[in-house]
Amino acid sequence: MTEVSQPERLTLAADFDDATLSQWRDRVAGVLRKTGALGADDDVPAPERLLATTTFDGIELLPLYTAEDAADLPPAGFPGLAPFVRGTRPEGAVATGWDTRVHHAGADPVATADAVLTDLENGANSVWLRVGGTALPVDALPGVLGGVYADLAPVVLDPGAEYAAAAEQLLGVFAEKSIAPSEAIGVLGADPIGLHARTGQRHDVDPAAELAARISASHPKLRTIVVDALPYHDAGGSDAQELAASIATGVAYLRALTAHGLGVADAAAQLEFRYAATAEQFLTTAKLRAARRLWARVCEASGVADADAARAAQRQHAVTSSAMLSTRDPWVNMLRGTLACFGAAAGGADAITVQPFDAAIGVSDAFARRIARNTSSILLSESKVAGVIDPAGGSWYVETLTDELAQAAWREFQAIEAAGGIDAELASGAIAERLDTTRRAREKRIATRQDPLTGVSEFPTFDEQPLRREPLPPDDRTSGGLPRIRYAQPYERLRDRADAHLAEHGKRPKVFLATLGPIAAHTARATFAANLFAAGGIEPVNPGATETVADVLGAFVGSHTAVACLCGTDMAYAEQADEVTAALRKAGAKAVLLAGKPTDAYEGVTGFVHKGCDVPEVLATTLDTLGVSEQ
Repeated sequence: MTEVSQPERLTLAADFDDATLSQWRDRVAGVLRKTGALGADDDVPAPERLLATTTFDGIELLPLYTAEDAADLPPAGFPGLAPFVRGTRPEGAVATGWDTRVHHAGADPVATADAVLTDLENGANSVWLRVGGTALPVDALPGVLGGVYADLAPVVLDPGAEYAAAAEQLLGVFAEKSIAPSEAIGVLGADPIGLHARTGQRHDVDPAAELAARISASHPKLRTIVVDALPYHDAGGSDAQELAASIATGVAYLRALTAHGLGVADAAAQLEFRYAATAEQFLTTAKLRAARRLWARVCEASGVADADAARAAQRQHAVTSSAMLSTRDPWVNMLRGTLACFGAAAGGADAITVQPFDAAIGVSDAFARRIARNTSSILLSESKVAGVIDPAGGSWYVETLTDELAQAAWREFQAIEAAGGIDAELASGAIAERLDTTRRAREKRIATRQDPLTGVSEFPTFDEQPLRREPLPPDDRTSGGLPRIRYAQPYERLRDRADAHLAEHGKRPKVFLATLGPIAAHTARATFAANLFAAGGIEPVNPGATETVADVLGAFVGSHTAVACLCGTDMAYAEQADEVTAALRKAGAKAVLLAGKPTDAYEGVTGFVHKGCDVPEVLATTLDTLGVSEQ
């Protein structure tokens, strides 16, 4: 045996020369030349920019960041100190974790009371209740909260226009449970500006400000007002637009609260900010970090003293995005929710609501609610995401993205203020127009599958049985204001259309894949086409290897459909496309598509399926050709 001594210092990769940025760029350029993205003689100083993507706010996301990218950024500071980019508490969430907050939107008091207790007994920390209107009756609050230790589990209300009555009911619950006003915790949920965004009807801010001024003196741990940014996200807005609207709303509330006698720090302490968390985890993390920085700047400009900065710092409630949820292959929503929760936790959210995977379908069942709760529990307790203060801090990518997002949002915020403030922008429709522009750009990326939706636009199971749930009570706060969208809806409508055809006729609409040549020659394009058609609930019929036009024609006749799609190599197209197309049209094909780039080279071809095509348009046209009626 030979004794091996342990070095005093272990240096990884010590036997290798240091890699340089120049060397890496040379390797990148070499790969790009092989793919054809870069010409053989092109000399590009920074070839990695060919791999960059751009967000809806115009922020360029690079494939690599270095210390130079973060060299000129403003300091992020320290946890617990302004500008609070790294969190509002010095210890972060290491000791307590984040608040796992569960949402209840049902109208049945008995069922809601049971669900609330189940959640709190199995990992939830606080309760978020939609009350008033078509939701839970306001006067049912005492009964629903009867078994809740309201001094330990904060109650957060979403009361719509009935916030004053709901507040009185909750205060009565505290009194009945002998909870001292100084110890009562929760959020009353007044948000007249958010109601304006949701309903299109302007609501006076003064009653909410009066309630906050009264509550602030008697119940110092209660927050009265919510700054809800979800309506802007749910309308298809970008991260910077969501941030800007929230900051503008916060400023409007600060003005109203200070006009009713509160100091700026006391007024800021009455607010809780609500943001969407998405499966784009780094953007979610950067958005929450940027939001705290923006609000710290507002408080500083409003005269908040350094000693009061921590009390005025932004408190954040992150909610996994409703817009990203799908009703098709809804199990994938579990993965989306996990990524969103991780991004929110890494971004320092104080409270996180993971929506159940079936939330877009109807009333969530017990299994869905348990998985949603356990998502937070696993990330917190098993993955130790909160075990490090500001986990993303110091990342050149996240720090750069945080700064660029803050700057984009600040410009948008200034534009809102210059136009008269958030209420004026909502009343004029100006903010709706900007959100609509972003929504259209987003829809284009989804339609062309630049932004794929797993289980919906990519890798769909076209013969899946839709999940059924009891419908939620109609939401009386979502008509007349900003629209509420889900990214998957254009594809889901097409799937519903195909499913209705199946239910009526006993068979699915089909497209025949006219495969040219052996399997190795056509499989790539046939697989691409099959995946594309399945996204619309259209069954692809693949005959496999073919040798002659007669082989293709015989399989087509046996498929009993009127639409065919040629799938093969460019060489096969050059040799056979015109002949095969003519034969298919003569045999009854109303449309013959070709899997490949659009060209005028082939007669009789009526359309093309290719990377970057408008998939919903192709699918809708195909269903029209097949005689599948719209719902």
